[in-house]
Amino acid sequence: MQKMWIAGQMVGADEVFEVSNPFSGDVIEVVARGSAQHAQWAVDAAVKGAQAMREMPVYRRAAMLNEVARLIEQESEALATLLTRENGKTIRDSRTEVARAASIFRLAAEECKYLTGEQVPFEAAANGEGRFGFWVHEPVGVVAAITPFNVPLALAAHKVAPALAAGNAVVLKPAEQTPLTSLHLAQLLYRAGVPVEAVSVITGFGEEVGQPLIENPAVNYVSFTGSRAVGQQLPKWAGAKKITLELGGNAAVIVTPTANLEEAAKAIVLGGYRLAGQLCISVQRVLAHESIQLALTEQVAAQVETLKVGDPMDEATDVGPVIDYDALQRITEWVKEAVSAGAKPVVGARSQPPFYLPTLLTETPPNARLNCEEVFGPVVSVQAYSDFEDAIAQANSTVYGLQMGIFTNDLQEAFRAARELQAGGVMINDSSAYRSDLMPYGGVKESGLSREGIRWAMEHMTNPKVVCFNGIRLG
Repeated sequence: MQKMWIAGQMVGADEVFEVSNPFSGDVIEVVARGSAQHAQWAVDAAVKGAQAMREMPVYRRAAMLNEVARLIEQESEALATLLTRENGKTIRDSRTEVARAASIFRLAAEECKYLTGEQVPFEAAANGEGRFGFWVHEPVGVVAAITPFNVPLALAAHKVAPALAAGNAVVLKPAEQTPLTSLHLAQLLYRAGVPVEAVSVITGFGEEVGQPLIENPAVNYVSFTGSRAVGQQLPKWAGAKKITLELGGNAAVIVTPTANLEEAAKAIVLGGYRLAGQLCISVQRVLAHESIQLALTEQVAAQVETLKVGDPMDEATDVGPVIDYDALQRITEWVKEAVSAGAKPVVGARSQPPFYLPTLLTETPPNARLNCEEVFGPVVSVQAYSDFEDAIAQANSTVYGLQMGIFTNDLQEAFRAARELQAGGVMINDSSAYRSDLMPYGGVKESGLSREGIRWAMEHMTNPKVVCFNGIRLG
């Protein structure tokens, strides 16, 4: 049995659950099934760990985070193999994710040196005469981090690295489908010198360990990436805590008549089918001007048909399996529903367990779930629009607003899209699936609250404290 890590100790449980390989179906590991009691133990330890992190000099935090990055790189191939075995993404994508995780810790090591406040000009107000002061960032204390299955290592890094860089302790609860990379990361964190009480990884299911963790009064901040259904409940559980929510998307990409269709098609295929479409910012809807819809559809279809579906450990594989049978059934049902309502299959549109074949549709009805909800699978629909107002209206027609893209060589269209698209990020001449770990990442509407990205996460994971001296004048 793979035990969980609580304050540097391996801790078992009375119950266990299985982690299976999405491709082969084989059980990879039997893992401890955490409980509310385990969450309490981890938080109790984190309260002490938060004090240790707060007192740690910044230069030591930076050195520690750089060492984590070095250890991740040192064990990169083992981590990539583990990622592919528990997640099903291709080994090439797993290697990219491992490199990204190491980079995130390095970025945090740099950013922690510049987490500074500034002077407050008290004397600019009449009641501030004779006063001098400033504000500083103060760590929130204990951060609860909850991560999904699709990018388990990099998204754990996006929560753990800024939490530690800002001087906090963190309790990480990974998705039950993919806990193994997070457990491996915990060992690297301890080896790098992170105070053992400052990091715990508790494994199990949301209602049994995640919800008690969120509700714990000693937790000061919750960072959650997951489904919209669960995320909408989280503020009720968290109460007055600070929270970050990243709740998915239904990304649209607009392609205008001035666009380079070859480049657009290439980016759409990469953004729509990589990781079997299991990214919150995967391309799901393509809105092409009616004058170019047919040509663009033909170019996208030709590229989709060349994608190799198969064993994710095969270096040549482009698309691996979806995470589990439930996901496969959901995708299958949504596509059948859309086709029954009038959508036209161009490529794919069928399952081949454990895969859902890369699928391209046209004429998907506006009220189909493929247009309204997040499919989280390798399915892209191409729709026609008549004018730019229509394109913007279609793109904004869902409750989601994470990221969108537009391909155009018209500067006015680019700026108009940047202004009018209701999303946390608008990618010009790129697909919605582009993300830099340096940027503020997050959504509007029902795609979430707050932002990730090292600098922004660190600011959110601190509280501003004002210090004011009375009777002191400078200058």
